[in-house]
Amino acid sequence: MTAGTLIVIAKEPLPGRVKTRLQTEFTAAEAAALARASLIDTLTTVASASASRRVVVLEGEPGAWLPGGFEVVAQRGGGLDERLAFAFADVFDGTPMLLVGMDTPQLPAELLGFHWPGYDAVLGLTEDGGYWCLGLREPDRRALLGVPMSTSHTGRDQLRRLLDLGLRVLLLPTLRDMDTPEDAAAIAAAYPGLRMSRLFRRLQHSAHPGLLFERALDGTARVVATGIDGRTVPSLSELERWQSPADEVDRLALSRCEGPVLDIGCGPGRIVTALAEQGIPALGVDVSPQAVSLTTSRGAAALRRPVQERLPGEGRWGSVVLMDGNIGIGGDPADLLRRCAELVRPNGLVLVEVDPDDDLDDPTPLILRTTSGRRSTPLPWARVGAHALLRHARTAHLHPTEDWRTPHRAFLTLRRTA
Repeated sequence: MTAGTLIVIAKEPLPGRVKTRLQTEFTAAEAAALARASLIDTLTTVASASASRRVVVLEGEPGAWLPGGFEVVAQRGGGLDERLAFAFADVFDGTPMLLVGMDTPQLPAELLGFHWPGYDAVLGLTEDGGYWCLGLREPDRRALLGVPMSTSHTGRDQLRRLLDLGLRVLLLPTLRDMDTPEDAAAIAAAYPGLRMSRLFRRLQHSAHPGLLFERALDGTARVVATGIDGRTVPSLSELERWQSPADEVDRLALSRCEGPVLDIGCGPGRIVTALAEQGIPALGVDVSPQAVSLTTSRGAAALRRPVQERLPGEGRWGSVVLMDGNIGIGGDPADLLRRCAELVRPNGLVLVEVDPDDDLDDPTPLILRTTSGRRSTPLPWARVGAHALLRHARTAHLHPTEDWRTPHRAFLTLRRTA
């Protein structure tokens, strides 16, 4: 059986330079770690396959991830079509060449042979319309230059180019690229023994809540809040409502406010914006950079800071508002109410949206989950109804003045008494 050269075309797995589409749910460092694991899986398979030479055509510098037995050739050229063409030309030693990428860690070694009887080239397509491998008996720039890369029809265009050159093409099985979180989840489920799969499972259950909240706010991931038991908490998963302008219920609640107003956990800023539109001085505070950015982009004022840190105007705010269940921030409603009492002026107002279930008093943390299955570490939170809130208010020297409802939402207003 004819031997040949196996080529892996790869990028050095550095944060921000590889697998950027994974960053809808992973940090740049996590995406790079997944890319590194995928590359190691690929190189391990290539090392086990039958070949006369093994070469990594690399953008960047080799690292500890590169096993022995591989030559390293620097990538050159502009677009990917040029870099692929140069890779074949730079590596050619008179034997057939089979080039694979670093995005299919599940590729089996048995597909990496050079027994192509009656064929001039081989091509392995991917489910997203690209291709995971290309084999040529000798370099031919015409086979690659000008083929549109990174499109939903790259594989089809590449096959047409090969056929137009009169080459007989052997099609290998279609594989799935690891480009998105959904791709990574599917590959990890189907091939649990891969290094990439093991890392994916560890990362899948360890996201920082702030990361997933940021991704939800910027629209790159759909995120829901659940209890530890996995059941969705609808009132804390209404991102579309939070990103929309204030509705009639919001405005009815805000009509109770006395300026200036501090909105704790302002999110995308609909409340602060509504107050500003009414000419009421208001400031939103949130720990999320994206939330603060969205609020200020609406022309409202916002500050990135935890509520327990020093805030402007302490003891002088006319009203502090905790909308959308934000009384649960930190998991200790009594402590948060005491902080609100410190922030408002004497006889100042604290407006709290509580759970419509008056008897609810649930201090268990939340878990944020994406539709692709990634979940956060526990987020300290509490959900309270009116009865629990009134108990907590007494310890914070806040006196209840109003309890009012709409069909789906409930509110209490409190006054500072000391």
